[in-house]
Amino acid sequence: MRYLIFIFCIVILASFGCSRGAQSIPPTPEHSIFDSGKTTYGFFPSPPEVSTQSVFQLYQNISTHGDFVLIQQNTAWEDFVNGVDGKSQTRTDLINQVKLARQNNLEYIFVIDALNGLNRRDFAGLPTSWDASFGNPNIRTAYKNYAMWVVRTFYPRYLGLGSEINTYMDAHPEDAQNFISLYNEIYALVKAEAPGTQVFVTFQWDDLNNMFHQPEEGERQALHPNWGQVEAFEPNLDVWAISTYPYFVFRSGASIPADYYTPLLTRTDKPVAIAESGFSSRPVGFAQGSPEDQVAYLNAIRAQLESRLAFWVNTLLDDFNIDSYTEQMKKDGRNPQDAISLGTFAYIGLRNSDGSPKPALDIWDGFHSK
Repeated sequence: MRYLIFIFCIVILASFGCSRGAQSIPPTPEHSIFDSGKTTYGFFPSPPEVSTQSVFQLYQNISTHGDFVLIQQNTAWEDFVNGVDGKSQTRTDLINQVKLARQNNLEYIFVIDALNGLNRRDFAGLPTSWDASFGNPNIRTAYKNYAMWVVRTFYPRYLGLGSEINTYMDAHPEDAQNFISLYNEIYALVKAEAPGTQVFVTFQWDDLNNMFHQPEEGERQALHPNWGQVEAFEPNLDVWAISTYPYFVFRSGASIPADYYTPLLTRTDKPVAIAESGFSSRPVGFAQGSPEDQVAYLNAIRAQLESRLAFWVNTLLDDFNIDSYTEQMKKDGRNPQDAISLGTFAYIGLRNSDGSPKPALDIWDGFHSK
């Protein structure tokens, strides 16, 4: 989700504030849920309110309705450009995220991210003197080191090396091959050290399907996926992972075509995954949404991808309390437009911000319990 990076930073700070002390890392479970042969279910660790108590409660609630958290953190370029090992706030934050997950019997999936959560066409947090290109040796070195630190520290079962990368490839076709070559280099390093780690990059499915009619799509037709952007990473995609927010392109959950997601199953014989997703339970901006639409959306995903769905992330468990986040944004001196943008994703949770369930929660829990 394009706006979630900022929220996630708040979560990191909150969890760190409540988790000072020894940085011992809980061991990975002897019997992983990822070995069950079933679809696993998870959420981003983004709390309904900006408070430490909300963070702790969220992890407890996720353990009731899911199996894992998806931890997605922008690259701290200067922390990793000089080597894999070391001490830094980023390393501490990630360790604390995993500690919170394990304390609540949750596993974790990592996605490392170079791009701006508010605009995936741009890098996030680059030093001012660095050229914004995946051909930049400093960027390549820091990204490799960051990925290898995650692997050596946590040995994750799943590791994403980029998020919604097709949006960047559309905007910067001249840099696409640089990212692909960097991905392949990191893939080889990860497999040499942790052969069991499943490596992937995520693609924004609605954009890949040319549903937004953006200028960079050129003459591409809607509902004809740009497979070339995905297959450029083969044979080194262990999972075909997508993000999807179809309420921006369909007027209702029932309007999602019965074959909207199934092309994934006919194009590859590998596992597929939903790395972030959601459907709003109320209208936001130009998009429509209702509790019934959420239910229809969940059923559409399940019906179309169930046979090969390795993991599924509904981005939020709980809706955002927009007032809480808007107040924090004001304190941080952020652009007020960010709060408006955040609002378009505020109601994709399966529960309201006060924790009360929506009809979609029963559907999700039914899938999860099977």
